[in-house]
Amino acid sequence: MTSKDVINNTLTMSELVIQSYLNDLTDSDLLVRPIPGMNHIAWQLGHLIGAERHFVELIAPGSSPALPADFEEGHGRQKFNEDDPAKFYPLARYQELWAAQRAATRAVLDRQSDADLDRTAENFPPFANTVGALLNLCGTHPLMHAGQFVAVRRKLGKPIAM
Repeated sequence: MTSKDVINNTLTMSELVIQSYLNDLTDSDLLVRPIPGMNHIAWQLGHLIGAERHFVELIAPGSSPALPADFEEGHGRQKFNEDDPAKFYPLARYQELWAAQRAATRAVLDRQSDADLDRTAENFPPFANTVGALLNLCGTHPLMHAGQFVAVRRKLGKPIAM
């Protein structure tokens, strides 16, 4: 197994987990907060899409699809407490945007050599300071949020998905 295979596996596993948690949710379920102050899934989906786009753009500027106007601002850290349904998207739209970004992420990964995966840049975050680490983060980051998805599912009485 190559480094690119490992990163692809991480991307695939995170897709499986997140989609398993989303499959039976409604658009209104996305705005449920299991406890006060915990992020709802709609904000988290926008955050994950925007973060993945940001990481990929650090590696290969111009390689990601455009997001709707104000998307990144609407899902930024300062908006985590927003609850107005009109400020968020239906689940199908989040899934569409994420699928387009994930396709771009995989395309960037496919173009990398082993040497490219070791490349660093001053604008990379210290917690993922190589191309390979940033691309792998695109797979691990959603899993960091998966526990919050589970908390929403439990509050809604949804069955165990994984």
